[in-house]
Amino acid sequence: MSICPKNKSSKGHRDQRRANWKMNAPTLVKCSKCGELMMPHRACKKCGTYNKKVVVSVED
Repeated sequence: MSICPKNKSSKGHRDQRRANWKMNAPTLVKCSKCGELMMPHRACKKCGTYNKKVVVSVED
């Protein structure tokens, strides 16, 4: 037995369900050491620090 809707969904109900599929810009914060914009709770890609400690060695 397959899954079948009991009644037809109208265009308005269908579009209301799909209305929340939107993208939003990522949140960015300044690095406490170098001031570069970075994603929160991640190591900085420029200087390699997290929580004011060097966790990744970055070679320029």
